Amino acid sequence: MFKPSLLTLAISSAVSSAFLFSNSAVAQQETTAKNKSLEVIEVTATRRSGSVQNAPLNITALDADVMKDQNIGELADVARWVPGLTITDQGGRSGSPIIVRGLNTNSSGPSSDGGTVATYVNEIPVSVDMRLVDIERVEVLIGPQGTLYGAGTLGGAIRYMLKEPELDFTTVEIFGDMFQTQESDSLGGEGGFIVNLPLIEDELAVRASLNVYEDPGFIDYAYTVREPGVSLPDPDWSNADEVNNNIKNVEDANGETTTTGRISVRWKPSETFEGTLNYFYQNQDSEGRSIVHYNSLNDDNGLSDIVGKYESAYRYEEPREKEDQLLSLELKADLGFAELVSATGISSFDADGQRDQTDLLIRLDYGYEEFPAFSSYTREIDEEDTFTQEIRLVSQSDSDFNWIVGAFYNKTETEASSREFTPGFDQFAIDNFGGAQLRPDSLEYLELTKSKVTESALFGEVGYQVTEKLDITIGARFYEYDVEAQAAFDFPLANTLYGDADPDAITVAYEKDEAGDNGNLFKFNAKYQFTNSVMGYVTVSEGFRIGGSNLLAVCPDPIPENQQTGCGNADERLFDADTTTNYELGLKSTWFRSQLHFNAALFNVDWEDAQIAGATDVGQLPYLSNAGSANAKGIELSTRAILSDSFTVYATYAYTKAELTSDAPFLFNADGTDGAEDGDRLPGSPEHQFSMGVNYQTDVFNDKTLDINYGLTAQSDVISKVGLHDNGETLPGYSLSNISAKLTADEWSTTLYIDNVFNKYAVTSVRRSDADITTANGADIQRNYGHYINRPLTVGVKFNYKFEI
Repeated sequence: MFKPSLLTLAISSAVSSAFLFSNSAVAQQETTAKNKSLEVIEVTATRRSGSVQNAPLNITALDADVMKDQNIGELADVARWVPGLTITDQGGRSGSPIIVRGLNTNSSGPSSDGGTVATYVNEIPVSVDMRLVDIERVEVLIGPQGTLYGAGTLGGAIRYMLKEPELDFTTVEIFGDMFQTQESDSLGGEGGFIVNLPLIEDELAVRASLNVYEDPGFIDYAYTVREPGVSLPDPDWSNADEVNNNIKNVEDANGETTTTGRISVRWKPSETFEGTLNYFYQNQDSEGRSIVHYNSLNDDNGLSDIVGKYESAYRYEEPREKEDQLLSLELKADLGFAELVSATGISSFDADGQRDQTDLLIRLDYGYEEFPAFSSYTREIDEEDTFTQEIRLVSQSDSDFNWIVGAFYNKTETEASSREFTPGFDQFAIDNFGGAQLRPDSLEYLELTKSKVTESALFGEVGYQVTEKLDITIGARFYEYDVEAQAAFDFPLANTLYGDADPDAITVAYEKDEAGDNGNLFKFNAKYQFTNSVMGYVTVSEGFRIGGSNLLAVCPDPIPENQQTGCGNADERLFDADTTTNYELGLKSTWFRSQLHFNAALFNVDWEDAQIAGATDVGQLPYLSNAGSANAKGIELSTRAILSDSFTVYATYAYTKAELTSDAPFLFNADGTDGAEDGDRLPGSPEHQFSMGVNYQTDVFNDKTLDINYGLTAQSDVISKVGLHDNGETLPGYSLSNISAKLTADEWSTTLYIDNVFNKYAVTSVRRSDADITTANGADIQRNYGHYINRPLTVGVKFNYKFEI
């Protein structure tokens, strides 16, 4: 078990080493400061290569060095350094909700809006939370980008830019990481390699990488049933023998093993043409959720005084394995007057998971809880295949006009199944409820869905240099989408127990839904160069997110009484597209001979027909609908500065006020009770975000470099429901500190790091609400409501060895 003494030793070692090395270096330094300047990060966010400081939009770019300095390994880590972006880390099993500028109406849990931002791997839109291995940089664009990018979005775009194969160097890189997290019983680690190999010098090269990340987890599933359908999920908690006979403890049950690999082949036969073929693969095998039930159970629940701060009370383990694959071909041709780019992508996503479903069935009040050994779990399988094609032309002339024009096509096909099992309930129903025959597989509910979504668009921008200082750009997007969906469901257990269905019979009939729309979006941007190093811009841009089908079966008329069912009413089966209009006034500035960058953006976003998550009246199935209007306004600041030869600092701040601008009386309840109102705050993101990084660098041992890095990220409170209605709650703000010491030589480096230095225990989001443990059926035994928490203090050591052959 991790001991506090280890932390003390690690901190004292890092601090004493830092002072020793810095004192040695100070003695070697000259008294006059060297004329250093800030590194220029080149980006391609505007579809032309240029620096962050010259791009007339709100963009944050984190390069490989910054990500290493701050121990950034995944997208949730990136968000802490991007003003205006909120990503709630909910562990490996659950996707991390992405919220831009507060645009979210759903609860702060796993149903938060993840579709407001498009994520790209190079040029291809792919919904993947990838490990940041062999990444050149991560670009985050805040605000709609539909006139520059193929995929339409409400709030922005995130681009993972892979390191491309080098045509003239053969290199091998080996890296590793070993870490210990407080509350975890095992060491974690990460390791891999990167190989770059020119096959034909200056013409053909291949680059390959493989990485394995092993996180042992830190939350115990301490109250799982030993034998489903036989063991009591709620024994006499004061009787140790009864507890041990029925309950088992699964330690560190929220860990994950993620394997990430890619291979790229780059061919450049001439100065006017090149092509890159990429294959990316990631397998994420997660053990369970990062949810705890500490202070989240009914006072009459025997577990309420027992469950610990790092314990889950789910009755089943909740593993989920996810596999992402992407095959892409990117071609670039210099046509003289323009650059032609073609990006083709074929991607797939597969997931197979299990989760505790006991609480939902108890909440539906069909008498399941009368079975003393009742517990239920769901097996879910998801498959998704996507084909993407984008073609664009980017002008290259030196005239006052410049332009971009592109075409985009995307087809996504999905197929999913959900199976709920109630072990042992068939025998209990025969003995007590008049059941007729057993159902050996215990399959209580089956749901099958299929969908095909096609989206096409023409997009582009035209720019004109009015004067040497003023540039104006106008953009447009014309889009169309179609959705075809099918859904079917069955209740095999009820049909077998109380009907004449065979013990293994399944009867499903697909019902179809179709939806579609077309429209256009507009963008206006004006850029004014006040001086060579100070630029201002104003942007008005529109964004949208496609509508579609909720994949719900049609409710029968009449709905059977006293019989479980799950279906959608007419107004619950389809949802419309929602749109945003973004107004932004920005400043990019560089001062003191490139030793200070200061950027700022004022924004105002109007959001119409917001898509919201809810549950159907019949069966409590998840679905999307459209609410009223909302608005977000605020300011985003970022700065970077060289204070001396040794010290560099960078900081960000964002203030966001996001609220409804119209009443939404039916947001939570079909009868309009406790509805949301104009002026209610939106959930899921803080009003204030702040981050600061300090880097101290000096030469040591004559030929080596020491970097001491400190990072602080902080946020104010977050609410879990719009306006705190429907049993919403306020999650307190918190701050996290990280520190590291990195020693670098020509070919190798080693880093000692400490994340969450002060071991802050923070609630990051909520699953459902405390209505589950106060007013729901079986409230005294409900365990659905819970809280996601952050990772405890973690100490680790990294190494990296890179050499040329």
